[in-house]
Amino acid sequence: MSVSEALPQPEQSRRRRFDWKALSPFSKPLYKDLTFQVLVGMVLGVLLGVFVPIVGKNVNVVSTIFINLIQMVVGLVVFCTVTLGIAKVRDFGKVGRIAVKAILYFEVVTTFALVIGLVVVNVLHPGSGMHVDPASLSGAKSVHAAKSMSLSTFLEGLVPTSAVDAFAKGDILQVLVFSALFGCGVAALGAKAEPLVGVIDTVQQSLFWVIGKVMRLAPLAACAAIAYSVASYGLHTLLSLGSLVLVFFLTVAVFFVVVLWPISLFAGVSLWKLIRYFREELLLVIGTSSSESVFPQLTAKLEKLGVSESVVGLVLPTAYSFNHDGTCLYWAATSVFLAQATDTHLGVAGQLSLMVVLLLTSKGGAGVAGSAIPMLALTLAATHTIPVASVALILGVHKILSAAFVFTNIAGNCLATVVVGKWEKAIDWTQMNRELAARV
Repeated sequence: MSVSEALPQPEQSRRRRFDWKALSPFSKPLYKDLTFQVLVGMVLGVLLGVFVPIVGKNVNVVSTIFINLIQMVVGLVVFCTVTLGIAKVRDFGKVGRIAVKAILYFEVVTTFALVIGLVVVNVLHPGSGMHVDPASLSGAKSVHAAKSMSLSTFLEGLVPTSAVDAFAKGDILQVLVFSALFGCGVAALGAKAEPLVGVIDTVQQSLFWVIGKVMRLAPLAACAAIAYSVASYGLHTLLSLGSLVLVFFLTVAVFFVVVLWPISLFAGVSLWKLIRYFREELLLVIGTSSSESVFPQLTAKLEKLGVSESVVGLVLPTAYSFNHDGTCLYWAATSVFLAQATDTHLGVAGQLSLMVVLLLTSKGGAGVAGSAIPMLALTLAATHTIPVASVALILGVHKILSAAFVFTNIAGNCLATVVVGKWEKAIDWTQMNRELAARV
């Protein structure tokens, strides 16, 4: 052994400092992390709504502007994503196969969501004993049902009268149909369309840059949205319907454990790690109750996760229109809750018919922002038993419930994209494991 080896080395002679960064789930300083910023914004929003309600009622404009900024580009992002997904595949058989698998998956999972929502609310009876007279509800006059939608009307509504009109109205379903057709046209041109594909790809990257800048407003938007809810309804009003809130949160938890967790095991991915990977987006939708606000980020992060661009481009936009797991839980739970609260008897046959109606109306509200309450009113009107005016009973807690069901929608859509990617053998598992490990 040499003398230098025998002597104690400086690094060995000093006690090592404890590396707190190694334990931190954040890859950058805490105050710079979007997750932390959104959480702080939500806490400040509650305090602002409680102690300065006059200000709280007037800051919602910040949240509205933020959501409008995102929605301003969502249609174009869907167009670019779907077009590129189809154009780069150039295999119409594969495109059709992915679409069919995705829609079948959505139908099965949303049906499970409806069943779980009905079962939990029937077992726990959160509305029993309230004996509410719908005519006495102060907000009854402000509740309007959406227009009834037949199958033929729904199918007709899939096709826009013009592409510009679909983008102008922000109708995601119509934009999706146009984008799919346009993508097929680009794919059919083959090599001739390469310059156009390059332009669309450049446009998509430019839109992502815009989204990245807008996302800096996310903490302020979350603060404003929470402040407005608390200032408008008050904590005591929200807590008065706490039983429904608790039961619905339990329903969401049951859905995650009974449905999404087994699906994640089948897909070969950790549900917890997936949620951690999308934590910024999930926290943002809790604060804003808007799923559209995170669509561009989900697209980019799913591709970064290792899921093929073609799968992401086809499955995620379709999921936004057809895979509303959380919203189905919400409609099922609140429909029966309102029946219980108004002493409306719903037998087995009545609840089965309610489930069939929900399967139809859930597609009628697909991709329409803020459609939960109008579509719930439409569902109640279609039952001809539960008073439509009773919807006013849950307006005070709708913001809390919507945060939970939008969170579930986003988590379910991300998992659905991974599942279809696994079926198509279109996932780089090495990249996925590396990305998930880096975020935990």
